[in-house]
Amino acid sequence: MKRCRLTSCDSGPADKLTHAGWLSSYPRIIAMLSLVDRGRAHTCSGVTRRDFLQAGALGAIGLTLPDYLAAREQGAVNPEHDKRSAILIFNLGAPSQLDTFDVKPEAPREVRGPFQAISTQGDFQLSEILPRHAEVAGKFSLVRSCYHTGAAVHDAGWQEMQTGRFGSAGVITPHYGAVVQYLRGRRSDLPAHVVLPELMGAGGGNLPNGQSGGFLGKPYDPFVLNADPSQPGFRVPDMLPPDEIGPARLERRRRLRDIVDGTLKNFEASDDARLLDSYFHDAYRLMTSAQARDAFDLGQEPQPVREQYGMTRFGQCCLLARRLIEAGVRFVTINAFLTVFGEQTWDIHGTLPFTSIEGMRDNVAPMYDQAYGALITDLSQRGMLDDTLVTCLGEFGRTPKVNPAGGRDHWPQCFTVNFAGGGIQGGRAVGASDPIGAAPADRPTTPGDIAATIFHSLGFELESELPGPNGRPFPLVDFGKQPVRELF
Repeated sequence: MKRCRLTSCDSGPADKLTHAGWLSSYPRIIAMLSLVDRGRAHTCSGVTRRDFLQAGALGAIGLTLPDYLAAREQGAVNPEHDKRSAILIFNLGAPSQLDTFDVKPEAPREVRGPFQAISTQGDFQLSEILPRHAEVAGKFSLVRSCYHTGAAVHDAGWQEMQTGRFGSAGVITPHYGAVVQYLRGRRSDLPAHVVLPELMGAGGGNLPNGQSGGFLGKPYDPFVLNADPSQPGFRVPDMLPPDEIGPARLERRRRLRDIVDGTLKNFEASDDARLLDSYFHDAYRLMTSAQARDAFDLGQEPQPVREQYGMTRFGQCCLLARRLIEAGVRFVTINAFLTVFGEQTWDIHGTLPFTSIEGMRDNVAPMYDQAYGALITDLSQRGMLDDTLVTCLGEFGRTPKVNPAGGRDHWPQCFTVNFAGGGIQGGRAVGASDPIGAAPADRPTTPGDIAATIFHSLGFELESELPGPNGRPFPLVDFGKQPVRELF
């Protein structure tokens, strides 16, 4: 008995195939099917199905129901919490704890900085540069005693804070959203994990940024918007067929595939073909889904609502995240900024090419404060906050003393993160830093504890295991890591 072999020598490497590119390349790939002895499906370079998936074919689509059913069967998912979703706001650049969430009004000026402390709706004070946070403080809680032992380099912190671990010995651990996608799959035509607006750019350390599927493989990389939703004419590039393929041609290619499929029953009976078939249909489903188009269409929002979030890239990403959660996306990651170079961020070293404290006060904080306040208020008013965990993380904190340039430098020894929704009780400050914000004084909290907190909120059993490198079981969280239970 002969069997089909899939070859695609002139179509380029698999990791160059986008959702639209896969569809446009399909007839050419099918045309190169050849008969070989019975065995597994291989590409022209001899790689297997597993290799092909690791190379990145439609990684943003991910697997669906089988993953979730298997996870439930293994007890990895709490069915009562399955309706919960998450929004992770990553404050790229690292906010200064002393100038935002952990103010020290009694400290010397070189420590407390130039801003006054203000009262809030919670049991804590905040900096005066975050007035909207003060208004919604009864709905979120702080953890003021976070730290990590990694290098004081942006991308090292990105990786630790978005995976709960620092990759070592070539092992890249998956982003929280990738784990959710693996264990639960998608709910709808939309992907399970979406990153807005783009993946993180340069961080200076030439390290993985923590926003991939890691050892779970390319199929669990996120769907990335790759567009600025605040711009006129905003469209989602990967949800549209290539310009040269109109709707009629797209439909003809789908029909052609159905015809070819009917002649390849032996090949279609293989595991390899079934998986490739799943990817094809998932890509087609996403690009032709009215539900997906509607979810990404910010034009459906009243203009006053859009303006409440702020007509900035970050503000419109927060609004889009709310729409995606409403439409069934399980996990949305928002990068508040894309790189610490060439744009104003939380990275307040004080001199160019970085940001000054004044730049944070006048530009960064107002934009962030407005959007976060609008998001929490909107989720609450729509009855979504109880089932939507909103987590705000940064890669580290800033030095306790203002530097000679009038800014603050990197400081992983102590910083603050905050949580809202998803079972979190608002208005609390958990843990504490010392009098100058230099080290945890109470309830030290690691990135692994943050990971455990996120997974606990989403209903995962922390003793669950993932398929790690070389097929070996890999714990969901490291031994001894526990949720910050004082938040719940």
